[in-house]
Amino acid sequence: MVFGFTTCGPNECMVVSGCCLAKPLMVPGGRAFVWPVIQRVQRLSLNTMTLSVTSPRVFTKFGVAISVNGIAQVKIQGGNSDMLANACQQFLGKTPHEVSQVALETLEGHQRAIMGTMTVEEIYQDRKKFSNSVFEVASSDLVNMGISIVSYTLRDISDDQGYLHALGMARTAQVKRDAEIGEAEALRDAGMKAARAEQAKMAAQFENNTEVAKAQRDYQLKQAGYDEEVNSKKAQSELAYSLQAAKTRQSIREEEMQVKVIERRQQIQVQEQEISRKEKALEASVKKPADAEKYQMETLADARRKQVILEAEAEAQAIRVRGEAEAFAIEAKAKAEAEQMAKKADAWKEYQDAAMVDMVLETLPKVVAEVAAPLSQAKRIVMVSGGDGEVGAAKLTREVLEVVASLPDTVKKMTGVDVSQALSRK
Repeated sequence: MVFGFTTCGPNECMVVSGCCLAKPLMVPGGRAFVWPVIQRVQRLSLNTMTLSVTSPRVFTKFGVAISVNGIAQVKIQGGNSDMLANACQQFLGKTPHEVSQVALETLEGHQRAIMGTMTVEEIYQDRKKFSNSVFEVASSDLVNMGISIVSYTLRDISDDQGYLHALGMARTAQVKRDAEIGEAEALRDAGMKAARAEQAKMAAQFENNTEVAKAQRDYQLKQAGYDEEVNSKKAQSELAYSLQAAKTRQSIREEEMQVKVIERRQQIQVQEQEISRKEKALEASVKKPADAEKYQMETLADARRKQVILEAEAEAQAIRVRGEAEAFAIEAKAKAEAEQMAKKADAWKEYQDAAMVDMVLETLPKVVAEVAAPLSQAKRIVMVSGGDGEVGAAKLTREVLEVVASLPDTVKKMTGVDVSQALSRK
């Protein structure tokens, strides 16, 4: 017998009934005072119960027998007084196993009913719809018993005729077929895209190679033009440098010669001043006139000797410096003439016969002068005539002209240039 203050945990409900109570006192998780003898205490479990709802060989909408297994979580609802009162009326005094068995039978009946309204394909393909249908239909009956469904899930579907396996095979074949078709189409598209990409790549590569070749050509042309300009400027600069260096060296030698001449002049002036000083000293001397005159004569003679020596040395130095300057000038002139001859040679290579004709015409007066030179040296000329033809100065002039007239043939034999033909072309 329980009496006094009695408690229960949050997972159970304590029901006190008896004297002094118009209706039973339901205490879900709490305490209550119980009078001994006149009141009674009963307990009801509020724990969640897990049910395995199995429906073997249930015929569906089109008469196909399948087996379904679902998992449900149910419990007596202690938070709602009405549901708790219904649960107390239904299950007070029963064990948890007996309560779960009642809930299991109810769920299985509703599960079988829902299976009969749906096809195998609907149950197999839309499990959520089946679970919701069972949950909604079964909840209405279980609520009247004070039991609430926490969750319901369809765990497994099976049959012993191979119907589900056949559905899977058909779907598998369809999926494989679609996969193979998709793979073939993907390979085809990939091949086409690869071919187009390769074509675009080759076109871009050819275009790029063309642009590179054009750029190289333009670069080489510009480089050749720059090299030609640089070489030309370099040659001009080197030639100008050489000419300027020659002029500078010549100017330096001339300046050195002028410096040495001035030094010699200054030395002569110093000697002259020394002679003058000595002469004045002699004049102021207290020697005897004879000694003074003798000393003066000796001093003057010595001074003149030194003056002559210095003048000779200065003259020799000037002659030597002048000779070096003339030699340098001759060398520079020879280089200039050599460059001129080289340029003339280049001009002769370019103009050939015209240059040879010009040279021959330039040389003819000198040749005529040399031919007539012996006549100018002769004191007397005796001419003998055979009686026919010209005599005297006319004959002499004609012979000189004949010698000159034979020069073109001589030039043609020596150089291969026909002066007469070249002049006729002009």
